[in-house]
Amino acid sequence: MKRYEFRLSIPSEQYLDYYRGAAKQVVARCPDGLTIQFPASLLIPFVTPEGIHGRFTLECDDVHRGARLSRLP
Repeated sequence: MKRYEFRLSIPSEQYLDYYRGAAKQVVARCPDGLTIQFPASLLIPFVTPEGIHGRFTLECDDVHRGARLSRLP
């Protein structure tokens, strides 16, 4: 299983592009410089009136399937 940690700061106005379907993928950079891409739909549980902010971890299998996103404390 692969695991990627990263920080997101997406204001609510910007998240509307994902919500409306104008943007379907999120691109994030990990602290080690690796760039990852994942479906914007994984962010839905983390949306607040202020947008999406915090540290997250993305886990997926070795062929990058079955992605699971969670917020870090």
